[in-house]
Amino acid sequence: MNKKVVVIHQPDFASHLGFYHRFLHADLYIALDHVQFVNGSSRAWTHRDKIKTVRGERWLTISVKKAPRDTAINQIELSTDTDWRQAHLNLLEENYYKSAFYGEVMPKIENLYAQPFSMLRDFNMASIEMLMDILDLRIPWIWSSSLDPTGSKNEMLVDLLRKVSATHYLSGVGARDYFKPEPFVNAGIEVLWQDFNHPVYAQQFGEFVPYLSTLDVLFNHGVLSSREILRRCG
Repeated sequence: MNKKVVVIHQPDFASHLGFYHRFLHADLYIALDHVQFVNGSSRAWTHRDKIKTVRGERWLTISVKKAPRDTAINQIELSTDTDWRQAHLNLLEENYYKSAFYGEVMPKIENLYAQPFSMLRDFNMASIEMLMDILDLRIPWIWSSSLDPTGSKNEMLVDLLRKVSATHYLSGVGARDYFKPEPFVNAGIEVLWQDFNHPVYAQQFGEFVPYLSTLDVLFNHGVLSSREILRRCG
C-alpha cells in the first residue's frame, strides 16, 4: 500500500505558520467543517487570528451571524450587519503599510475580501487556498461533511481517515492531551506528531511575538522569504 499522510483540522482563518507547516508533510487535508463552531472562548480560532499592531497583539475577527451553540462550522453565515471586510482591510493597512512587502501582499488579501462569500467555511477555505498558493504548498483537500462522518473525537478521526484510505495521520502536538491510540492502532493507521519549531523573524513594533497570523510574516518578509522561513521550521 502506498503511504498516504492526512491532516485533519478545522478550516481556520489566516492561521499561524504551524497550521501550514503540516501541509509540507501531507498528501491530503480534511477540512473539519461538520463539528461545532466554537465562539466566545480562548479556543475560538475558526473565525479569527492575531496580527501585530503598534499597540501590541490584536484580533482580526470575522463577524458572523448569531447561531445556536451546537451549530456546525458549515452552517455559520457571515454577518451582513457590519462592514467587517473593510474594517479588516483598514486595520491591516493602518499597521502594515510601512512593512517591506505591503505592496506585494496587500493586493492578494484585497482580492480575497472582494469575493462574495456568504458562509464562513467558504471564506476561510479561500483564505487557506490563498495562503497555500503564496507559500507554495498546495495539496488536495476535502470537506469532512462530504465523507458522511460517524462517531466523535478519536473514533471520528479514524472514520474519516479510513474513508480517504489514509495510512498515516499527521497531528499537531496540541492534540496529545486527548489522544487515545487504540482506535488508530485497530485501524492500522500510524500517528505522526508534527515537529514544528516556531521561527523568529523580523517584525515591526518591538519584541518578537510568536503564533501570529501568517499574514504577519508575509508583510514583513514577502512571498519568497516566507516560503524559506516556513521550510526551516522542522
